[in-house]
Amino acid sequence: MRVLYFHQHFSTPGGATGTRSYEMAKKLIQRGHSVTMVCGSYNVAATGLTSKFENGRREGSVDGIHVIEFDLTYANADSFLKRTWQFIKYALRSTGIALTHDYDVVFATSTPLTASIPGILARWLRGKRFVFEVRDLWPELPKAMGVITNPVVLMAMSVLEKISYVSAHACIGLSPGIVEGIKRRCSKDKPVYMIPNGCDLSLYDENPKNLTLPKSINTGDVLVVFTGAHGMANGLDKVLDAAQELEKRGEQRVTLLFVGEGKLKPALKARAEQQDLSNCIFMDAIPKTKLMSLMYQADAGLMSLANVPAFYYGTSPNKFFDYISAGLPVINNYPGWLAEMITENDCGKAVPPDNATALADALQALADNPEQLKDMGIKARALAEKQFDRSQLSDHFVQALEQVGTA
Repeated sequence: MRVLYFHQHFSTPGGATGTRSYEMAKKLIQRGHSVTMVCGSYNVAATGLTSKFENGRREGSVDGIHVIEFDLTYANADSFLKRTWQFIKYALRSTGIALTHDYDVVFATSTPLTASIPGILARWLRGKRFVFEVRDLWPELPKAMGVITNPVVLMAMSVLEKISYVSAHACIGLSPGIVEGIKRRCSKDKPVYMIPNGCDLSLYDENPKNLTLPKSINTGDVLVVFTGAHGMANGLDKVLDAAQELEKRGEQRVTLLFVGEGKLKPALKARAEQQDLSNCIFMDAIPKTKLMSLMYQADAGLMSLANVPAFYYGTSPNKFFDYISAGLPVINNYPGWLAEMITENDCGKAVPPDNATALADALQALADNPEQLKDMGIKARALAEKQFDRSQLSDHFVQALEQVGTA
């Protein structure tokens, strides 16, 4: 089976972002299928291609995956208009590939929602089999966050969402809320699979020592890491509120390390400096191979999102699965399926949203109870192995595509 795979933000483990598509493509290849990956140039990604762009694209083989990369730069810190324009250009160029290349199944993964356009056109103009994967519900999430308020734009996105679900022969959702959102907008007989982000357990079994922590981190500190985007969706101002509360208490045993990029990072750093939050340290995004080393030197991982109900069951954050892969307890500051899972498995602490005092209490409790911290870490790793082993989830992924491709 020949799979044409569209993911605008594709990355290998050499990048500083999620590698779900890389792992899924590798599994397809292991099962005897061929994969052509079509992507853009995400600033924290590493596609594996190093040659110069010619006529706005470059291509080559990366670990058995045929990669076509468009010269379309993208960063979370870009303006909304610039990011939207890059989404549109990617969809248009991808459509050209979908309408001319030879393949059996077209697979597209969002975000952005516009990634579905080449799949839609391939389905209706060429009769190709189409599978659509939904990582975030659009326009529900940007509407709930207030990022998009124009009713015309929201209506257009809602129409595209509906067409995407109707056109796909099957859909994949990454969380319970996403799956339910898809089912509400398509026929009851449409196959909809839940395949969440997973844990690359083998990567975290190597225990690498290839990253030196900032000198300002004392070896005796309880080191809590946040890895990922520093944007509106992440609600990191509330985390700084908790850091400020710890400072007021004179609590010096907890250090918060923020790793990643994003539009709000400069403002967050400026606030931490202005308020003299010595317990907050910021690092640039780092490749996943070095991220593993950081995880092994940390004591807990932090999940933070803005208090938006659409997030509660409608997200599947990569960072959560990285944390539990490394055996880190998880501190979570918003309700939903991850908070429930953390509580049920006793592998961290779930605190109420927008509550700096509760978050500070949870962080302080980690320092007060080192044995409990260690025990929760063991349970976190057990959860990763039991429910979220990427090798097993990728088998489900391949089976879903094979069922569509052979129908």
